[in-house]
Amino acid sequence: MSLIEKKEKNLIGLIDKLNSLSLTYSQPNYEIEKIKTEREEILRKKLQIEKKNLDLMREHKYLKDKIKKLQLEVKSKLEIEENFNKEIDELTQETENLVSDIEKWQT
Repeated sequence: MSLIEKKEKNLIGLIDKLNSLSLTYSQPNYEIEKIKTEREEILRKKLQIEKKNLDLMREHKYLKDKIKKLQLEVKSKLEIEENFNKEIDELTQETENLVSDIEKWQT
């Protein structure tokens, strides 16, 4: 094989390597775009999830406050009911005493 043929063969080999290198370098560009697109999609989903989380936290706080308010109402109504029952008991006792006194006066 002559020197020119060897150089030609080496040149063809180098051209083939360059072609394969340029193909491998062009693939990362596609991959980079794909990664960027996926990243943007993930960031968009993250923002949606964060917004939903904030909404849920607001709703949780609202419901928690509402529960506290209802518990206070129930407590207040129970106190009123207890006082009412106490007054009824006192009135019942007083009535019994009056009936007893009337019975004594009648005899």
